[in-house]
Amino acid sequence: MTAPMSRRDVLRAGAAGVFSIVVAGSVEAIASPAASAMTRRVAGYGPLVPDPAGILSLPEGFSYKIVAETGVTKLESGEPTPSDPDGTAIFEGDGQLVLVNNHEVGGSEPYRVPTVDGLTFDPGAGGGTTNIVVDAEGNRVNEYVSLAGTHNNCAGGRTPWDTWITCEETEQRAGGAFQHDHGWCFEVDAFDREANLNPVPLKFLGRFSHEAISLDPADNRIYLTEDAGNPNGLYYRWTPPAGFTGGKGALRELALSEGGDTAGTLEVMVCYLGTKRIADLSEATQPGTRYGVKWVGIPDRLATEVSIRKQFGAGEVTSSHKLEGAYFGDGGHYFVASYARASDGSANEHDGQVWFYDPATETVTLKTIFKVNPNPGEDANFDGPDNIVVDPNGGLILAEDGEGIQHLVGITKEGDSYPMARNEVSVDKEFTGPTFTEDGRMLFANIQSPGHVFAITGPFHAPGTPSNAGGPRA
Repeated sequence: MTAPMSRRDVLRAGAAGVFSIVVAGSVEAIASPAASAMTRRVAGYGPLVPDPAGILSLPEGFSYKIVAETGVTKLESGEPTPSDPDGTAIFEGDGQLVLVNNHEVGGSEPYRVPTVDGLTFDPGAGGGTTNIVVDAEGNRVNEYVSLAGTHNNCAGGRTPWDTWITCEETEQRAGGAFQHDHGWCFEVDAFDREANLNPVPLKFLGRFSHEAISLDPADNRIYLTEDAGNPNGLYYRWTPPAGFTGGKGALRELALSEGGDTAGTLEVMVCYLGTKRIADLSEATQPGTRYGVKWVGIPDRLATEVSIRKQFGAGEVTSSHKLEGAYFGDGGHYFVASYARASDGSANEHDGQVWFYDPATETVTLKTIFKVNPNPGEDANFDGPDNIVVDPNGGLILAEDGEGIQHLVGITKEGDSYPMARNEVSVDKEFTGPTFTEDGRMLFANIQSPGHVFAITGPFHAPGTPSNAGGPRA
């Protein structure tokens, strides 16, 4: 999720205007500064209360527990919790709550995911996943390796059958310490340890710098984001082959079948405004902008010679800088573009977009845009959205990976932004992996460095109402 170059390095001198966020359906509400300020006062849960421990500031009435801490808490095998917790999902079943937690270890981190017999894809790679078992109150029970030997595990996405698809954000080739090519997706079971033995890359989902996925339970199509540059990344759709039935072990079985490396159809998105082809999603600057979508096939999804995004000519498909989080909800697929600058080839500059793809209408709509923020850091100054989750209480939660002070940022259904949490322990290090229990009672999230996994509880309610109006959720 982290970019090779800081946004501070590419912010233009003399950026005009001030930060604002605009959301479809709320344009009138934010049209004037006075109206915007008035709306923000009632959105969310009120101001953040500084944490005396200097770790995580939350609104009044909320509290946190540290579920895992890099280098401090221990795996059941005795090694320390690995570095760089990233994309995460909570699963509920068999009387347990289990977090499947990515570790975006790329090589220089102090705590690799330990190589475990039967769970290691490539012993030369230090990333992977751990499963963290917690009780109903978010207390840590156990943590163990569920996948090892993968590289730069960034985000991913959940399936309806209690598994997590973890994504490698890399195009690393075999060579040196690496025994295999990387840039794949892997499936990790939340509950069944035996199902995680002998990990199999889901090559039919393509080899590229994967960020996140969202899976549509209606047809088992998988939508994928690519975090890449030179040229910018693409938005993908995988359609399973005829007769495929989703469920535990189905993706693995497909990957191991004859022709499994290219099973199903992998395509990339092309957007249109009328008959005009949209070259880059940064062309959209107003919330509510809607494009028609078509999908085109990929010459070589395994990128044996050339990266997928380089297999298309300029403007032939629709690209975007820093495509990040993805999440299925509200009948479609949310996905995030973290920021865009002219220096990376973007048509317009912004500090974050949230898009919604509607498979029923074959359209993609800009839901949220963060204007360029030349002075980020305050509790109303957000930039660089990354991971995303639909809040069961209403709206969205975004993990900030921008400049200055970092937050979990809430977006109400009415389109107002509010701070949900603030990083005090490492200030400018990103939040990752927000994920809710099904009842919306507990929110888990991570700070990637120095490496904390939190369970957050409090008076969650529909965040579009004043913080004193909802009371604790039953």
